[in-house]
Amino acid sequence: MPPDPEIFALAQQVGEQLRRQGRSLAVAESCTGGLLGAALTDVPGSSTYFLGGVISYADRVKVDQLQVPEATLRQYGAVSEQTAAAMASGVRQLLRADIGVSITGVAGPDAEGSKPVGLTFIGIVAPTLPSPASGGGESVHRFQWTGDRWDNRRRSVIAALELLVQTLGR
Repeated sequence: MPPDPEIFALAQQVGEQLRRQGRSLAVAESCTGGLLGAALTDVPGSSTYFLGGVISYADRVKVDQLQVPEATLRQYGAVSEQTAAAMASGVRQLLRADIGVSITGVAGPDAEGSKPVGLTFIGIVAPTLPSPASGGGESVHRFQWTGDRWDNRRRSVIAALELLVQTLGR
């Protein structure tokens, strides 16, 4: 299946920015199940900047592989700002990347407890890049999608790529 044109164009732009800056990227995905990593690797030459990723669909993987504290999952849940930040930081450290990005959310069709379908958090940890809010290169963004399972996952990938373009453009 050919890549989605909108996603492919954004992935190319992220790749060009990473290559130009000599930076590396790692991803941690939950609800998108590897779609972000697949989008990045659709771009020829992505091995020069994309190190890999962890699909942490289960909480155990978030804890064991990404070092998300169990207390964070208990207190805030897997779909939260705190978990997204910990996932991005964890994958960056695990793969020794310059930048870590994470996606965690409720793709649907059913809500997860009090978390509605479409609620998504995207985290970016890039200590060497400035952050507009904190100056420390870490940010988490909240989204509330209204589509079906596929659309929510697709929109999450697009949002993550757009955030990377913005982050790398600073």
